[in-house]
Amino acid sequence: MTRPEQLKKLVRDVPDFPQPGIIFRDITPILADKTVFREVIDLMSKHWVDKDVDHVAAIEARGFIPGAAIAIRLNAGFIPIRKAGKLPWRVLSHSYQLEYGTDQLDVHEDALTRDDRVLIVDDVLATGGTAAAAVELVRKLGGDVVGVQVLIELSALAGRKRLSGIDVVSELVY
Repeated sequence: MTRPEQLKKLVRDVPDFPQPGIIFRDITPILADKTVFREVIDLMSKHWVDKDVDHVAAIEARGFIPGAAIAIRLNAGFIPIRKAGKLPWRVLSHSYQLEYGTDQLDVHEDALTRDDRVLIVDDVLATGGTAAAAVELVRKLGGDVVGVQVLIELSALAGRKRLSGIDVVSELVY
């Protein structure tokens, strides 16, 4: 199994993206290595195997990649949480603050049924705004948020504080 230090070496730092002063953590080198990618999905699924997850709700766009694979591993359905205007059916929306602006997330209004147990997945937890918006959407639909799973957590941005009371698991912490 690839250790966290080895995984960090595969994460590419892209300075000044998407704007000056931001260091973007690019996971595409991890995704390109079939052995490491499989290990990462196993790692990100491990904590949730016995949590009776009904759905994995993954956040556009990079969250879709591990999210769909984790849903398969957990024998759960998959719910895409998308940016505004991308879903073809009636949606529930939630606006939120990013570390570099504002955005909006949408989910189909019939994505889950009341009391479904939902795991939220994304690639990176930064300020927590995106994950908190996803939590809010799931709760508005009547779902029970089992937790939030990310590959990378940027601890200096304190995103966990916005997810108080939620089980948050990150595999790599910067």
